[in-house]
Amino acid sequence: MPVDSTGEVDSPSAGNPTGPPRTVSVRPSDTIGRTGGAAGPALRGTSIRGQVLILAGRSLRAVLRDPRLILANLLAPLLMLVVFSQIFGSVAQTPSFPADTNYVDFLVPAILINATLQAAISSAFGLADDMTSGIVSRFRSLPVWPGSILLARSLADLVRSAVQLLLILILAAALLGFRPPGGIPGTIAAWGLALAVGTGLGWIFIAVACRVRDVELMQGTATLLTFPLMFCSNAFIPSEGLPGWLRTAAEINPMSYGIDAARALVLDRPVGSGAITAIVISVVVGVLAGVIAVRGFRRPL
Repeated sequence: MPVDSTGEVDSPSAGNPTGPPRTVSVRPSDTIGRTGGAAGPALRGTSIRGQVLILAGRSLRAVLRDPRLILANLLAPLLMLVVFSQIFGSVAQTPSFPADTNYVDFLVPAILINATLQAAISSAFGLADDMTSGIVSRFRSLPVWPGSILLARSLADLVRSAVQLLLILILAAALLGFRPPGGIPGTIAAWGLALAVGTGLGWIFIAVACRVRDVELMQGTATLLTFPLMFCSNAFIPSEGLPGWLRTAAEINPMSYGIDAARALVLDRPVGSGAITAIVISVVVGVLAGVIAVRGFRRPL
């Protein structure tokens, strides 16, 4: 059935196949999402839930196919735990440090949240690479909701971080003497809280990837954002021991709330509303960053 440049089609007359052809108009929307031309079945795609699960599986398979990436993601937090426990171990002797507290027990909650953020950063690199390599362009030619691609990345990060944090806790207990007063229940609660906080804050890096769309620029920007999030916080030293301006920065740092609550759970100290506050702040940050990410992702490539 020929279609001319104006979108008009020469079609046999209804009920008279041998009669002269008649001209009908074809709207551009009639061809969108169809296969085999206008007469083909519409491509509705799977549900959003199905899209997210399929795309998250793709991201996880990419990680599993590269053992180097798994090893790097596991060793980096452990190396940070070993080095920082030696560098800042003397902080445990200062008056501002909680009494009768092992520095490794104090440090592990911060490492857990930081490891979750590092997984989000690694995923943001992958997203930026997909946007420049043409994978995202191929997804856009399919009936896929753009937000599904971003949600799938976040879900894959959550699954990967859940396994990674458990391995870090096991190795910290086996190699570094991690024996928190909160025991296994407090440690598991801190594990869940670290995943929630890290996943929410991780959307900051997904939003950045959607805006910059360049792996090299993403690397520089991620470093610029990670530094204040990690070091302008109470991750290594209690807020009471920080200089005035740094203490103010730590108090407004959303990561500090998560570390405080996870630390209280691990050290078996009163949590109060700290865990709820940390989760609410992370959700708010995640939603705002998610809106920015979707808007940036929808821009033409």
